Amino acid sequence: MEGVMFAGKTVNVTAVRRKNNEIEFFEVPRKEIGWVNSLKKIPLVRGIVALIESSAKGAQHLNFSAEKYAEDETGDSGEDSGKKPGPMANLSLILGVAVVGVLSFLFGKFVFTLVPAFIEQLLFQNLFENQILHNLLEGVIKIILLLAYIYFISLTPIIKRLFQYHGAEHKVISAYEAGKELTVANVQQFNTLHYRCGSSFIVFTVIVGVIVYSFFKYDGLWDRLLLRIVLLPLVIGISYEVLRITNSLRDVPVLRYLGYPGLWLQKLTTKEPDDSQVEVSIASFKRMLELEQSLQESRSAGVSGQAVS
Repeated sequence: MEGVMFAGKTVNVTAVRRKNNEIEFFEVPRKEIGWVNSLKKIPLVRGIVALIESSAKGAQHLNFSAEKYAEDETGDSGEDSGKKPGPMANLSLILGVAVVGVLSFLFGKFVFTLVPAFIEQLLFQNLFENQILHNLLEGVIKIILLLAYIYFISLTPIIKRLFQYHGAEHKVISAYEAGKELTVANVQQFNTLHYRCGSSFIVFTVIVGVIVYSFFKYDGLWDRLLLRIVLLPLVIGISYEVLRITNSLRDVPVLRYLGYPGLWLQKLTTKEPDDSQVEVSIASFKRMLELEQSLQESRSAGVSGQAVS
């Protein structure tokens, strides 16, 4: 499942390298839904909408990549050994997509919200009564668990390659923003870290969570866990607004440091890509730009036609 996706204003493009070394594209126009666009204008709520949209786009990318991977494996198996992939091969493919996609989302947002609270309550509940301090310790435990989780899954081959493609995405975007020609040599000169990456959002949810939880008192473990679940949408919403603010301030000399925790986390969530991976990323980005420009020209031609008539 080797591929990379770029999201434009009007289309999402995924590029996948097939086993024959050809690059294949998956192009999904972005549909404008009136009530969804209305929700995107509401502070706090738009963060939830953005998270759902991001998960949906990621699932589409993974499904397309998985399909092409399965096609390549089926073709090779038939030619080389006369055997077709068995149930275990299909199961591994399905589980790979699930773990990276849907399960990682659910695991990250719910388990990482509840487990740190449970551990902190178990270890420190009888040492002191200050709930703000308990919340701070919960945040520290959450960061430790998060870093350990990301580190260990990054050791697996499939996640390592995903992180390499993540790094390739950042390099291509940085090269484009710098006005460089998108060649493999030029793109490889840039860093795998990028200020607007969603990794910053993960860090902000931990920090914002500590602050938000401090305004609500709880009685006992179950009350604490229930409170975390109820407040999770609020934490996500505020974290998204903080992310928007830090992105808008990234060119301010002092305030740009607000985004640095996210950059530090990217040292785990991105890996140095090889030239082949960068080539796929460039192909995806260029195809996205091509489709965006084509659509814009079509719309301009339509407007001109109406004006003439």
